[in-house]
Amino acid sequence: MTERPSKLYSVTAPGRWLMFALAWVCVALGVVGIVTPVMPGTVFLILAAWLFARSSPRFENWLLTHPRLGPSVVAWRENGAIPRWAQLVATGSMAGSFVLLVVIGLSTPVLAIIGTIFVGVSAYMLTRPTE
Repeated sequence: MTERPSKLYSVTAPGRWLMFALAWVCVALGVVGIVTPVMPGTVFLILAAWLFARSSPRFENWLLTHPRLGPSVVAWRENGAIPRWAQLVATGSMAGSFVLLVVIGLSTPVLAIIGTIFVGVSAYMLTRPTE
């Protein structure tokens, strides 16, 4: 029986390079999200791990074993967990952003769409396990 090709080889070479580059953009955004309260970083790190898994297993391993960046990605992969602090910061950031959008005067239909998205994302995050 022949071995099934890995996910790495199911993507064309230009596709792997694009995914690799996007993964590094996501790592950078994830680091920014870790050091600033405005943007959640974990989401970008999870996306980076997914992109590295399809473009560079070496860098996927680097990210998963990184002492500061890896634990949240590993927790997500193992059981869909999001740390409670991350849930609260992300939800608070969305609430603050929504208030800012109201203050700057966005139209009601646009606010309704954004509010629906924020409530849906917050509900999903807050129902995930914390460990």
